[in-house]
Amino acid sequence: QVQLRETGGGLVQAGGSLRLSCAASGSFLSIARMDWYRQAPGKQRELVAPITAADSTNYTDSLKGRFTISRDNAKNIMYLQMNSLKPEDTAVYYCNAEIIIGTRVFNYWGQGTQVTVSS
Repeated sequence: QVQLRETGGGLVQAGGSLRLSCAASGSFLSIARMDWYRQAPGKQRELVAPITAADSTNYTDSLKGRFTISRDNAKNIMYLQMNSLKPEDTAVYYCNAEIIIGTRVFNYWGQGTQVTVSS
């Protein structure tokens, strides 16, 4: 059974920092793409940043310079370093991964971790 578990969320003041982690566990061959998503109250889930197995990343303009996604392939962990946090970053942050089991690729979601930024 493959599981993704996010940790690192919490309450922080505007301008502060948090680092989220997403750990994959279970039996699988490897992890292809991993992503961070977030969902604010009353809004649709949105992509924060993807990272490929080759560490290729991409950010929306509003997050560039503030958020950094990274991964440790040896430990099957993905990180999201969030700096200069703003109240509008308040959301549940989810980890998503494409995991290779045998010859097939499966998509998994974590349960989410709450990030609350106070003004």
